[in-house]
Amino acid sequence: MDDRFDWIALSAVDGVGPTLFRHLLERFGTPGRALSAAKNELGGLRGMHDAIADALGDAACRRFAEAELRRLDKLPDVRLITFLDADYPRQLFEIGAPPPLLYLRGTVPAWDPALAVVGSRRATRNGLKAAEELAAEVAGAGLLVVSGLARGIDTAAHRGALAGGGATVAVLGCGVDLSYPPENRELAGRIVTDGCLLSEFPLGTQPLADHFPRRNRIISGLSRGVLVVEAAQQSGSLITARYALEQGREVLAVPGPINVASCRGSNDLIKQGAALVDSLADILLAVGLPLVGAVVRSKGHPAATRCPLTPREALVYELLAQGPRHLDEISAALELTAGEVSAMVLGLELKGLLAQLPGSHYSII
Repeated sequence: MDDRFDWIALSAVDGVGPTLFRHLLERFGTPGRALSAAKNELGGLRGMHDAIADALGDAACRRFAEAELRRLDKLPDVRLITFLDADYPRQLFEIGAPPPLLYLRGTVPAWDPALAVVGSRRATRNGLKAAEELAAEVAGAGLLVVSGLARGIDTAAHRGALAGGGATVAVLGCGVDLSYPPENRELAGRIVTDGCLLSEFPLGTQPLADHFPRRNRIISGLSRGVLVVEAAQQSGSLITARYALEQGREVLAVPGPINVASCRGSNDLIKQGAALVDSLADILLAVGLPLVGAVVRSKGHPAATRCPLTPREALVYELLAQGPRHLDEISAALELTAGEVSAMVLGLELKGLLAQLPGSHYSII
């Protein structure tokens, strides 16, 4: 049986979100074992209740997985990445409840360093020009440009990154097999060649309004900072900026005229402490990168991040992504013995992902 089947089927169970998915993986080791677990084995699991336990045994999620695999097999440039895979972006472990599955269409980029560039769908000509020029400079300096392929600033950011000779990632609020907005079909094709389309939503998922706030947490999570170029006071770009603050990312903004509605939200961000940006140097300084010379980017992941993880290693890594922890704290948080945790942190150290600090504390590298 294709291993992807179990991952897709478990994610399709109604009520199994990212957090419960990880708890199930922690207890049973694989999605397949979680799907076949008896109801009495699910007792006491955080987030579990009878309706979800019944849905785990229902055939609906399995039928969906079978159909999804058939769709995937017809799309050779689309791959499924789980949070245990070597190609999964490790930055997402820092955001809390990372998506268990990502659909990727195109080429797996070197995920770090990355900058998100977002803004108004109804941007002014000056805003579009600023977004495109800054994205081109950012890409030319070696950063991955992340945006959402929406009309306006997102479109300008992707175009700028490509013009700057760099890579760009478009995080979608729909399936990676759909073209949305339709006028960006050609741009999406160029992104697939020099970057990728990325989504946590299954193939064929329509671009519904409530999907876009969800995808915004991934846009900010992938990035060292979020640059807002024009945003109205009720803009979705401000949601991305809030996620960035919650995730410990930098928030940056390009100032705009005080009498332009699409600049009021971004100007407010600067009032609230966002870094004011009018040059590449401002961006590099804000995200902690050198001002002289281009960032050296590898063609793939650095060697230290190319190792796949076991389910329990992923849980330890995600916990430590929130900050250094003592060995006893890790044991208590994951409800594991000190011996079990010691084995996992040793494995992560050998993979070059973890460092031991004085006093039995551990931190991600």
